[in-house]
Amino acid sequence: MKIVKVIKAVFFLAVIVGTGQLQAQKTTIGLTAPEDAIVLFDGSRESLDNNWTYWEGPRLSAEPPIKWKIVKNPAGTGTAVCSNDPAAANGKYGAADIVTKQKFEDFRLHVEFLIENKGGNSGVYLQNRYEIQILDGDSTSHGMAAVINEKSASYAPYKGLGKWNTYDIIFRAARFDNGEKKEDALVTIYFNGEKVHSNVPITKVWGGAFSGLDGGNNDGFGITDQPGGIKLQAEGHDVLFKNIWIKPLVLAESQTDIEL
Repeated sequence: MKIVKVIKAVFFLAVIVGTGQLQAQKTTIGLTAPEDAIVLFDGSRESLDNNWTYWEGPRLSAEPPIKWKIVKNPAGTGTAVCSNDPAAANGKYGAADIVTKQKFEDFRLHVEFLIENKGGNSGVYLQNRYEIQILDGDSTSHGMAAVINEKSASYAPYKGLGKWNTYDIIFRAARFDNGEKKEDALVTIYFNGEKVHSNVPITKVWGGAFSGLDGGNNDGFGITDQPGGIKLQAEGHDVLFKNIWIKPLVLAESQTDIEL
């Protein structure tokens, strides 16, 4: 069993000798969670209800239990969850977003997603603050795999509608001294196994109070020193998710482009 896991890891990553950086070799769809990771969603209703809840933001209009439906995987075996919650119709973000009950600081996160229709829109929020965009047809700083409104990503790794895609994210939370932010949050992202962001700083929460924690504080610049959950955004689109897991880390140095 250990040998199989090592082989899978080798398929995913190769260490560049002398740099400490990672280069992806293969897609990470279906990547098994390490033994020390926390499985946040395994495709089941039980997993959804046990690990997630509606984010109780100022725009919440959905009521528990979570109305996101468990659906048959349209491009493989098993099941997934669809983000098309009725309360979020017409792009009403913040009305039915779901967030993990557990909160995190530094971590490695694995998320798999599939967009069914043209223009499909959702997002993965780190600490329920910083959005990594999911948006078919957009390659701008507000588009696919972008650190939203701060840095665009290559659109080339995107596999297109009806196919599974992956984000593998290494995140370091903002650092504080007596409540004052001293260092921005940092992130490195692999999109379908290709590195699209390397140690990118994130300066604020975009989208206002409806978007995430601290979004209403000082135009999003008022980041506070508290952990947050992983959030998935409902925007009235058929965006599916499966195989979500997280490995908490302690990143003492200001670096996320690291060997794992």
